[in-house]
Amino acid sequence: MALHDLIPNAIGNLGSLFQTLLPWTGIAVPVLLGLAAVRRSRTAAVAALAPAAVWVVLFGGELTDKGAGGGDLTVISHNVDEGNRDPAGTARTLAAADADVLALEELPADSVDVYERALARAYPHHAVRGGVGLWSRYPLRDVAEVPILPWTRAIRATADTPRGPVALYVAHLASVRVHPAAGFTTGRRNASARSLAAVLRAEPLPRVVLMGDFNGTPRDTALAPVFSTLRSVQREAGDGFGFTWPAAFPMVRIDDIRVKGITPRSSWTLPATGSDHLPVAASLRL
Repeated sequence: MALHDLIPNAIGNLGSLFQTLLPWTGIAVPVLLGLAAVRRSRTAAVAALAPAAVWVVLFGGELTDKGAGGGDLTVISHNVDEGNRDPAGTARTLAAADADVLALEELPADSVDVYERALARAYPHHAVRGGVGLWSRYPLRDVAEVPILPWTRAIRATADTPRGPVALYVAHLASVRVHPAAGFTTGRRNASARSLAAVLRAEPLPRVVLMGDFNGTPRDTALAPVFSTLRSVQREAGDGFGFTWPAAFPMVRIDDIRVKGITPRSSWTLPATGSDHLPVAASLRL
C-alpha cells in the first residue's frame, strides 16, 4: 500500500490495476486481525496495525466532510450510459439538481434529442459533439472538439459566467478491460490521457473545469499527466470516497471533476439514475 506508485506496469499493467482498487486493500486489516484472534497471537495482532496505519495515512483524510458553503458555480458530470433505458428520466433527475453546468458522457446518438428536449428550459445553451455534451445556464462560445482519440470523446467550450469566462472541458477517456491473458488493458486510455493533458497545458484561460469519465481513479499514476496539474474537488471538498461505479454497488471513482484557478467548496455524488454510473457534482467558488 505504501509503495503503490512503485508497482510496475510492465506486466499486465498491474500497477494501475492495484492503484484502481487501492482503497479496498484496507479489507486486509480485519482479515489479519481475525487470523490473529484465531491463532491467539498478540504479535500478529500488533503486526496488523502496520497496514492499518498505512491505510489511515493514505485515506483517512478522505473520510471526513470537507465541504463548505460559498460556491457560485455548481457543476455536474454524468456518464449517462449508452444502454440507459430511461434517458428522459435521467435528464429530469439532472435538471432537478439545479446545477449551472451539466457535462454528459456516453450520449447515444439516438437519445441526444431526448436530452435536448428535457433540458432545454433549464439550460438554454448547449453543445454536443459525438458522445459528449455540455449544457449551461450561461452562454457557451468557442466550442471545439478535443482530439484525444480518432473519434470524438472530448470537447472544450468557454462559459461566460457572471464572474467572467471559464474554460469547460468534458472528456471520456478510452475504456479499459481486464483480460486473463492481457491483464489490465489501459494503453489506449493512457494515450488519450496524455493527449488531453497536452491540450490542458496549452489552455489560455486561467480558470478551468474538467469533468468526465476517466476510466481510472485519481490514485492511478498512469493518469498523472491529466490529474497532477488540476485540483481534485473530491479530495479538497468531498465527504468520503465518492465512488461512482458501478452504480448498484460503487467500488471506484472513475468519474471526476477537476479545477484550476478555482476553489472547490463542496463535492458529492447524486443518487442513481438509469445509468451504470453515479453523477458527480461540485460547488465551486470563482
